[in-house]
Amino acid sequence: MAMSESSKTCEQALETGYFGPYGGQFVDESLKKVLDELTAAFLKYKDDPEFNAELAELFNHYCGRPTPIFHCRNLSEKLGGAQIYLKREDLNHLGAHKLNNTLGQALLAKRMGKTRLVAETGAGSHGTAAAATAAMFGMECVVFMGEEDIKRQHPNVVRMKMMGTEVRAAMSGQRTLKEAVDEALAYFVENPDVFYVLGSAVGPHPYPSIVRHFQAVIGKESRRQCIEQIGRVPDYAIACIGGGSNAIGLFAGFLDDEEVTLIGAEPGGRSLDPGQHAASMTLGVPTVCHGFKGYFLPDENGDIAPVYSISAGVDYPGVGPEHCQLKDTGRAQYVPVFDDEAVEAFMTLSRTEGIIPALESSHALAHAIKIAPTLPKDKTILVCLSGRGDKDLELIMDLKNL
Repeated sequence: MAMSESSKTCEQALETGYFGPYGGQFVDESLKKVLDELTAAFLKYKDDPEFNAELAELFNHYCGRPTPIFHCRNLSEKLGGAQIYLKREDLNHLGAHKLNNTLGQALLAKRMGKTRLVAETGAGSHGTAAAATAAMFGMECVVFMGEEDIKRQHPNVVRMKMMGTEVRAAMSGQRTLKEAVDEALAYFVENPDVFYVLGSAVGPHPYPSIVRHFQAVIGKESRRQCIEQIGRVPDYAIACIGGGSNAIGLFAGFLDDEEVTLIGAEPGGRSLDPGQHAASMTLGVPTVCHGFKGYFLPDENGDIAPVYSISAGVDYPGVGPEHCQLKDTGRAQYVPVFDDEAVEAFMTLSRTEGIIPALESSHALAHAIKIAPTLPKDKTILVCLSGRGDKDLELIMDLKNL
């Protein structure tokens, strides 16, 4: 199979730091030095047999990989169109895809002689994965989380603390994911002996490439499993997108399969009015924030706008650079999904298949539910179920009076 232009761009990004015009290192010199050291370590170990054997063992015996794909027969029959399959990242240890990345980055930290980790988190899944990884490796860990998200996702805060991680509330701005990233980056700059475990495919080079590399296990497994179970690659591959880690992990397996339509479902929130959504691909513009250039939502002054989503894990005003390039080239499509659609998808999957999805993942599921009835029954849609919905139960209980 010939390598697509998208795959070539990914390879080039390892050297240039750019996916087309997006990405880069918009940081001061002190941080650039640390990032250059990280880049050198990543390039040294990403193809190292010993490193990869250790990571594969952790994937198998700690994560519980490979995660299966599951045919939603009841849901597909109910909709009367395309067949919907789920990539069950919710069955990963801790209930989300985030552990794939934290394990890989912690192994890098170990090779670099680091003993302390710092991370940011929105819904708490990445923070929980960082906390678990730190505990297993015997490392100290600090996680920054927006004060508002601490309230929304309290069970994950408890889990982090139980595993020995210090959770610090981000108190600036909207007190959500953007501010958690701001404060984690500031902590990283002030403490160069710390390894920053960035959770999404965002940030300055080399982080988008690093996160993509470790999350690509989702797409690699999915492609093999679809061929084994369905007999071919899917017609559609859909994932929710905030910063974009689970989506880029899924897309990585199918970039060279031009017959697969790639779709990112982003948070349309309450509406597409300013401040009521986090639909950066739909309404954003190329801007520099958090050390990289990507699509971000601006306010009337050109600053980063306040954003909103019912899902803390996608409540971010921008999107990673590779997704921006995929949008511009047309290789992937990005669509807004509104809160009520995500909540309805959450309930529908729970009641038809006995699988409770994360609200983040429910955005992708909602779009699959929307398009499936418009497609023939021999078409297939693969949805990345990036996490389970335990953390969202209290919110759903209130919304649905359960």
